[in-house]
Amino acid sequence: MGSSTGPRPRGEECVSRITKEEVAELTQRELPWAIWMGVAVEEIGNGHCRVHMPHKEENLRPGGTVSGPAMMGLADYSLYVAVLSSIGRVELAVTSQLSINFLRKPRPGDIIADCRMIKVGRRLAYGEVFLYSEGREADGPVAHVTGTYAIPEDRGV
Repeated sequence: MGSSTGPRPRGEECVSRITKEEVAELTQRELPWAIWMGVAVEEIGNGHCRVHMPHKEENLRPGGTVSGPAMMGLADYSLYVAVLSSIGRVELAVTSQLSINFLRKPRPGDIIADCRMIKVGRRLAYGEVFLYSEGREADGPVAHVTGTYAIPEDRGV
């Protein structure tokens, strides 16, 4: 698999290798923390996704802003979904690096993650996530996240 930078390809190469329904089933079965957070995949395509995290009082920190750990969890989940959209249902793909830059205070409320893979290879996948306060996307991202996923040699589940 090559790089996913540049213009999006047309046709079959744009189709996700996992459906929203398969992601929901996998999340329900294997990722209870994501269920608790209420994350939901809004859009998915090959190497990219948009994920929604609803407002929860438990995700706020003093000062009324969405906590860093909640945003980091959303970003990590989004990267996992984007990796699977690129390589298929390889459930044992794992985070090997995750870095976040907090850019501005998010408004209390829902957070949107726009994720895209930058490079997907045989063993590693690298991508980025922009996090936005829902309805305030024009203000710019509240955080920028980059991450690397390790892909197991044996891609069976």
